Amino acid sequence: MTLAHLASLAGVSTSTASRALKDNPLIKQDTRARIQALARQHNFSVNAAASRLRTQKTNVIAVILNLVDHTEQSISDPFLLKIVADLNQALNARGYEMLLSNSFMATDDWAGYFIRSQRADGLIVVGQGKTTDKIDQAASAGVPIVVWGDPKSQSQYPIIGGDNYLGGRLATQHLIENGCKRIVYLGDPGHAELGERFKGYCQAHKTAGLSPDKALTMTIDITSKAAYQRINEHIRENGLNFDGIVAVSDMVALGALKALKERYVGIPADVAIMGYDDIALAELMHPSLSTIRQNTRSAAEQMVSELIKQFNGEEAKSTIIDIELVARRSSQRK
Repeated sequence: MTLAHLASLAGVSTSTASRALKDNPLIKQDTRARIQALARQHNFSVNAAASRLRTQKTNVIAVILNLVDHTEQSISDPFLLKIVADLNQALNARGYEMLLSNSFMATDDWAGYFIRSQRADGLIVVGQGKTTDKIDQAASAGVPIVVWGDPKSQSQYPIIGGDNYLGGRLATQHLIENGCKRIVYLGDPGHAELGERFKGYCQAHKTAGLSPDKALTMTIDITSKAAYQRINEHIRENGLNFDGIVAVSDMVALGALKALKERYVGIPADVAIMGYDDIALAELMHPSLSTIRQNTRSAAEQMVSELIKQFNGEEAKSTIIDIELVARRSSQRK
């Protein structure tokens, strides 16, 4: 049976039958139900491949995890899993499927690989990384694209993300208010988003009349393993010469926490710790981890909306999503 035959049986136009089979809300519910029942009765199914050829649309969005070169961070990172899950839900709600890749698996020519080859209709890139060359190249090729990153960055494409500068400042200010004076920055200031957090870290010191010690800026990979190793190395070489840690992610914070606990350092009595992202594990740790929460669900919905605007020829824009300081036991001395 063809779609035209099915439409004839239902007494509707071919376009109405097609929309009904796709559960388009523009078609009345009873009409949709009747046409879908007829399709089941006659074992009719939409030929997705043929549909794509006719419309030149795949209804697939490529989500690329833009990992930093030479990193041990992977798609098993809890924060990446969290934002990918929220993106998948937001895409499915708008009728799209997700094709997940990372910047190491995908070729440098994202426009050619995903768009011109009709693997996907558009790109959502998670992370600006330390260089935006691949993102810029895809955007210059006219690819519909949205990026999770720092919305304050100057770019030719929409960027959705939290206020990283504010997050770094709030985290550091919170530790200072809890009596910390020598605070480690644990992360890579050369990374677009993390660099903004570092600026916030520096500003919080300045506001409090403190000067951050350059020796306490510890540039590491964004993993718990890297944090664990770096904190151990620093204590072996310098002793415990700090009383606070601002970590660029919860996983980094948990690596530092493990290193300190193994040395019987009291948390937060000796060293107070702040994470970033509020992954599920943060609340379950002992002590529970203070952190900066990012509303990834809202961000995912916004990213999908801004991408669809581009499909429709509308102007897309960057958006700053809400962040929130979540104070738990790891930072509260009072």
